[in-house]
Amino acid sequence: MASSIRWRFLSVLLLLVFILLVHCSDSKSKKKKDIRDYNDADMARLLEQWEKDDDIEVGDLPEHRRPSPPIDFSKVDPSKPEDLLKMSKKGKTLMVFATVSGNPTEKETEEVTSLWQGSLFNANFDVQRFVVGSNRVIFMLRDGSYAWEIKDFLTLQERCEDVTVEGQVFPGKAANKANKGNKEKQQNETKKKKDKNADNRINKSKQEL
Repeated sequence: MASSIRWRFLSVLLLLVFILLVHCSDSKSKKKKDIRDYNDADMARLLEQWEKDDDIEVGDLPEHRRPSPPIDFSKVDPSKPEDLLKMSKKGKTLMVFATVSGNPTEKETEEVTSLWQGSLFNANFDVQRFVVGSNRVIFMLRDGSYAWEIKDFLTLQERCEDVTVEGQVFPGKAANKANKGNKEKQQNETKKKKDKNADNRINKSKQEL
């Protein structure tokens, strides 16, 4: 009887030891996961852990996590609100939109805006260009504080109809020429109408005499 109880006790003890060994083995295998078996989620967690443990330089952080540089309001001219916008966009990516005049094809827009980009590059502006339509192009800037200088350059180009920066539209040289032409046309039509009315009054006066 005593022997039977002893064997049962040893059996239960061995079973418990086996369960503990299996559990420990699973835990170790999870902790020591082969780097080649890591998926995207594992790599993301690992990167987050590294970022918590290490001091990362500001320049190495993603743009959305970089602190904005402090604005020195003593250098801001209250009469020039653009100055404040320039300083607030310093070091941040910004997109400038431009429209090419004259109903061009996409190929023509590519050629025209390529010349604009070349001129900007020669002036030491680091911009990337993306044609997004038959007459529309995006200039992407790594430092948004230069957007308004680039806008000033683009609006002086013969084929530039308009430039958009931060939702604000600025007419280009082509738009100004078109508006000037329309204004002159209206003035000529008005003058012709006045001259015609004057001739009619003179003819009427002659007939009465």
